[in-house]
Amino acid sequence: MSKKILVVDDEDHVVKYLTIFLQDCGYETCSASNGEEATEVLHREKPDLVTLDLQMPNETGTRFYRNMTKDKEFKDVPVIVISGIPGRHLAVSKPVAVFEKPVDRNALLDAIKKTIGE
Repeated sequence: MSKKILVVDDEDHVVKYLTIFLQDCGYETCSASNGEEATEVLHREKPDLVTLDLQMPNETGTRFYRNMTKDKEFKDVPVIVISGIPGRHLAVSKPVAVFEKPVDRNALLDAIKKTIGE
C-alpha cells in the first residue's frame, strides 16, 4: 500500500505540479486549496504527510497547522512547508523540511523518502 500525501496550496498550478510529480514517484495524493478545505481532507483521507503552503485565502497554512497539531489523531503527521513568503521557517514549529517556491523536486523527494519512505 502506497503512502498518501496531502498537498495544500491555493495555486492550482502548484497543486497540479506536485500531485503529478508525487504520483509519478509512487505516492497517493489528495489536495486542498486552503486551510478550511485541508482540515476536511485531512479527516477524510488521513494522509501520511502534508505539504503545506502558508499564505492562502480563508484560513492560512499556519492556522491549519496549529489546528492539526491540537488534534490527537493528526498531531504527529509530518509537515513539509513549501512557501514563497519570508520567515516561512518560523510559521510551523516542527516542519520536516522547509522549501522555497519553486521547490527543488529532488530535495523534496529526498525529504519525503527520509520521512515516510517510498
